[in-house]
Amino acid sequence: MQLLGIVLPLVAMLLWGVWWGDRSVLTVLGWYFIVLGLQIISETVTLRQLQNVVWVMIPYIYLPYRFWQLYEGLTLLDSKSELLWVRYLLVFELVVWIVNYAIDVSQLPRLFRWEVKSNSDVS
Repeated sequence: MQLLGIVLPLVAMLLWGVWWGDRSVLTVLGWYFIVLGLQIISETVTLRQLQNVVWVMIPYIYLPYRFWQLYEGLTLLDSKSELLWVRYLLVFELVVWIVNYAIDVSQLPRLFRWEVKSNSDVS
């Protein structure tokens, strides 16, 4: 996730936002990194303070906002044809984070040791 969620957007922000001076790219990706930084800080503090698996719940707070944030970034950059590659990156990031969210959710029963009842137990 570090490569896909941090490095690629950082390269795009540096190229289009800083090097070529597009403020809308700086706005979209700047806030993306601020929220991502807050998530990482929250996870670190929670892990150190509580020292149990509760820290894995932190992404469930931040990821839905990140979905909305990336979608809004797409609508903001939609009118600029020269930013097609940045829009493709935002779509790619949206798919990556949704897949990551689905994987996180699928791991909850194992992390919290929830019992799974077989079909024979149900009837």
